[in-house]
Amino acid sequence: MAEPVAEQPPGPAEKELYLSVLRAGGRVSVREATEQDAAATARLLALGLLVHHDESEQLTAVNPRTVSMRLSRQLRQAGTRLFEAAEHVPTELDVLTDAYDSAARREDHGRQITHVLDVDRIRHRLLQIEADCREEVLAAQPGRRPVVYLEKSARTEKALADGARMDILYQPVSKSDPAVIDYAVRATGWGMRLRSLDEDFTRMLIFDRRVAIISASADNRAAAFVEDPAVVDHLVRLFLRDWERAERVPWHDLAGGSVPPALEQVGRLLVAGLTQKAIASRLGLSERTVAEHIARLRERYDAKTLFQLGWLMREGAR
Repeated sequence: MAEPVAEQPPGPAEKELYLSVLRAGGRVSVREATEQDAAATARLLALGLLVHHDESEQLTAVNPRTVSMRLSRQLRQAGTRLFEAAEHVPTELDVLTDAYDSAARREDHGRQITHVLDVDRIRHRLLQIEADCREEVLAAQPGRRPVVYLEKSARTEKALADGARMDILYQPVSKSDPAVIDYAVRATGWGMRLRSLDEDFTRMLIFDRRVAIISASADNRAAAFVEDPAVVDHLVRLFLRDWERAERVPWHDLAGGSVPPALEQVGRLLVAGLTQKAIASRLGLSERTVAEHIARLRERYDAKTLFQLGWLMREGAR
């Protein structure tokens, strides 16, 4: 026999209908209930919070304690099954993992610096490295950004939502490109930081401070994949040096937009003198989320300290 699927607790509509039945004395006709909300009625019947009498067209409200015990048991059982399945996933994928590692060794990925001369192979390697990235991406992207790269944002948004950090360097030409501005507005909303540096710099990508990809030809059709820890560390220091000199860009202002509501709330409480912890408590957010919002506000207002940020926001509100 197949195991029952765990039911979810009743939603707002079902709760409201159940309460209305209680207010009516605990009994209501099928017609009255379905006229009020047919979908909620069916859901309450499925959950067992309402019982239909076979001999009449009446529905009766039953004690939620019995239903809650059953739902809790089902959800615990479903959670246990999911946990057990999660424990077996690595074993189930062992064969594929071994095959992947063997393929990587055949392509000589173990070398500390690998030159790749074919554009398709470069993209293939990049996709593999992006998929393995968990913590941080540092990117220096000089010149104009092709629209095709700006449209491919689903993986970026997901990585940021999963807690990764992304710092991207552009050149000033990007500040006059509507496509870049639109992308920057969306990306900063996800948590990405984008700055502009009015200098020449080399195209470069660094993933988790573990592997760096730099252009190896003028037309960017060749790339060097660097995994030597000392070289990667040197490239990280070069990027961070450029990052500190780069200009914070008010992308929302360039787009003619306003501060997103979540940032506006955090900013208003910050100006009022609340601490990060107090803001998190007031808004029901995690301190990490509030810290990310504050970081975005600092980018927007080009503020190096929280005191400076508060002062700039107060000035802007006048």
